Amino acid sequence: MLSKGSVVVCPEGTTCRERYLLRFSPLFAEMTDDIVPVALEVKVNMFYGTTASGIKALDPIFFLLNPYPYYYVNILENVPKSHTCGSGGWSNIDVANYVQAEIAKSLGYTCTLLTRKDKYMMLAGNTGD
Repeated sequence: MLSKGSVVVCPEGTTCRERYLLRFSPLFAEMTDDIVPVALEVKVNMFYGTTASGIKALDPIFFLLNPYPYYYVNILENVPKSHTCGSGGWSNIDVANYVQAEIAKSLGYTCTLLTRKDKYMMLAGNTGD
């Protein structure tokens, strides 16, 4: 896949409405040493376009009901080769934690150890599958 171009990975696995980042899956760190973190934040003034329980098919409708959605995109510096699995000898978990911390810092968020499944279990009583 990477030989044909770039790949975008969303390592949280889901959205989070609060100013926290869920624990990143470390799988992306094993794919390449060329990692460019991107911080993405969506601000809405009326409705969240995601739901933990309920009818997920309505999510796009609720999102489109917002008159002025705001997107903040911040492309961060490449992860130094010394902080990667291949060139730097870091574990995939250490690389994922580093990238999570850099994105959280750029957004003013807090890193958590909660996973997507933890989030859904707390909010909806299921694992979100």
